[in-house]
Formats: sequence, structure tokens, C-alpha cells
Amino acid sequence: MRLFRNLNIALNGLRANKLRSLLTVLGIVIGVAAVIIMISVGQGAQAKITAQIESMGANLLMVFPDFNRGAVRGAGGNVNTLTREDAAAIAGIPYVERVAPELSVNATIRFESKTWTASVTGTTPDIQQIKNWFPEKGSFFDEKEITDIATVAVIGKTVADNILAPSDDPVGKTIGINNLSFTVLGVLPEKGASLGGQEQDNIVYIPISTAQVRMLGVNNVRLINVQARNPESMGFIQDLITNLLRERHRIPQDGNNDFSIRNLAAVLATAEDMTRIMTLLLASVAGVSLLVGGIGIMNIMLVSVTERTREIGIRMAVGATEKAILTQFLVEAVTLCLLGGFIGIVLGIMGSRIVSSIAGWPTVVSFYSVLLAVGFSAAVGIFFGYYPAKKASELNPIDALRFE
Repeated sequence: MRLFRNLNIALNGLRANKLRSLLTVLGIVIGVAAVIIMISVGQGAQAKITAQIESMGANLLMVFPDFNRGAVRGAGGNVNTLTREDAAAIAGIPYVERVAPELSVNATIRFESKTWTASVTGTTPDIQQIKNWFPEKGSFFDEKEITDIATVAVIGKTVADNILAPSDDPVGKTIGINNLSFTVLGVLPEKGASLGGQEQDNIVYIPISTAQVRMLGVNNVRLINVQARNPESMGFIQDLITNLLRERHRIPQDGNNDFSIRNLAAVLATAEDMTRIMTLLLASVAGVSLLVGGIGIMNIMLVSVTERTREIGIRMAVGATEKAILTQFLVEAVTLCLLGGFIGIVLGIMGSRIVSSIAGWPTVVSFYSVLLAVGFSAAVGIFFGYYPAKKASELNPIDALRFE
């Protein structure tokens, strides 16, 4: 009951000085809103980067030729150090779930009178499971069509939208890729941009044998996607791949690798660490405004103590204890901060949505950021309100009654 009485006294004090209370609360409102917006921007960036990396494949290792070794370049800008035979050997390593080699080249896509430029990638059916990217219309090619060096294709959403009318069903249509005719087997759903900002939907998948024999006339591949059975085995598999390829490529013990391996789990961990640091930095900068608001509250509370010195003296004269006076002014300071905190939460959530709509950048308002903002605003009220409250409670009743 005493707490509610102190809260009622605090609210009456705030209503008695509306403009001053509003200006005091404003600092906390701005601080809380800024903290929520900055944390939501940082968490949104982390979520976006994580989604983009995961869209490349789960538990994925990517084996590339080493472009710094000065090996002979083949068609499509590839280096002739990795082959389909290497991919088949990697598939036999323990804990390897799937393997899909790739070979890419930019090509002109034709359908009737329309033309479009897209990336044409030769690969295997396992790329569907690795990238979790299955056709929304039709189907993917199979191993038999790889063996037959078939001229079949699966096209991305951007390619379909730019060479076909919206009412056309692409499945079964014949499209031209450079000087060859391909039958469309399926259309992939929209995937969006990759981590590097490249559009993933502007792609045509064809059997890797067709890309090597009919289109490019090469034996090498551009990269080998290797999906591990679980995240814990990725480091172990990476070491085994390194030893296997060094042996297959007859690299001397003291020689440099003619390939490199990118571990996307390590890339994801690094990206998450960077965005976490960025979020902490943004929240810290925004937190400075909360400290400024706290100093403003302490200043106003000191003024309030001076103005109400006689009131304090009367309360003490009729039996109020030091603890009661301390609690009254402390509750008033915390009420100011919490009021500003709740208003700041509303503005922070609205501000996050505005930033997202204007900048086109995703924002994530989490319960953690709201709880942190409210908790910090309450802590500011207690910290900066304690000194004025303590000063009020230590006033001499006689001197307080004589104060004019």
C-alpha cells in the first residue's frame, strides 16, 4: 500500500509540473527508442546475413581451384585442377552426405523472339538437397540425363519472367542456349540475392556432362559443393578432403595446394561475430543518450527537492521517516524513467519499421531489446534518482520548516 501511495504522490508531482516532466522524460524516450532501433538494425543485419549464407547450403564446404597457382585457365574462367572424378572420390569420404560439382558460363538464352543473358551452370541432381532449392514447377534432371549428355534445363524465376509470357507454362518449352536447343524440365522458386549481392534467380541448370561436352569442351569443374552430415563433422571432412586431393593431384609434401576449401560454417560464425559487435557498438552509442537523459532527471529531482524543502520538513515533523522520504523521491525518479521507457518502446518499434521500409533493410525487434531498454531505463532512474532522494531524506526537519 505504501508503494502505491508513493506512486500516487509521484504522479501528482508530475502533473503539477507537466512541461518540466515532459522535457525530462523526453531524454529517456529518445534514449530508449534509439537503443531499440539500433539493436533491431543490428539483429536484422545478422538475420539477413545468416539467411543468405544458409541459402547457399546447409553444412556446406566449397572446394575451389586455387586461382593463384598459375594453372591453365579453361572455358568460363575456370582453372583446370578439379574434375568430376575428384567429386566422385570426395563422395566416398565418411560423413559426407552429398556432393555436387558445378561448371558455369554466361550464355544467351533465346525463346522465340526474346533473348536474355543468364548464368548457365552444369551440375548434378544433388544440388537440390544441398541448396534446399527444388523446382516449384516440373522436375529436375536425373542421373540418366547426365549419362546421356541430355540437352535439358531447369530455369530460375528471373529467366522465366524475362523470356516467357506470364500466362505461359515453361515446362516442356524449347529454349536456345547459345547454339543448342534445350527442353525446359522445371522452374525454380524465387531465392533472392546471394551474400555477395548477386542475383541467384538468373540461372539455368543443365546436366554437368552437357556443360562439359556440348557447351564448353572441358574436363574440369569450377567448384565442388560438399554437404556434411552434421556441423560437427565439417572440420574433420575438410581435413580428409585436403589429404585426398593432395594425393590425387600428386602434390609433394612441401608443395602448395592447387585448391582451396571454404567452410561456410566458419564464414557464418565470423559474420555473426561481426554483426554482434556492430549491434553492441550501435546500442552503446544509443545508450549515451540514456545517460544524458538520466543526468537530466537527476538535475530536475535536485530542483524538486529544493522546491519542496518545506513540504519535506512538514512530513518529517508529523512522523515521516528518512526511509519514507527516500522512497518517495526514488519512486518519483523511477516513475519518470519508466514512463519515458514505455513511450520509447512504442516509438522504437515504430522507428524500426520506418527504417526498414525506407532503407529496405530488415529489422528485428526482439523481446530481449525491449527488456534491455526498460531495464536500463529503470536502472537509470534508480541510479540518478538516488542522490537527490538521499539528499531529501537527510534534510534537518527544523531547517526544512524554516526554508523559504
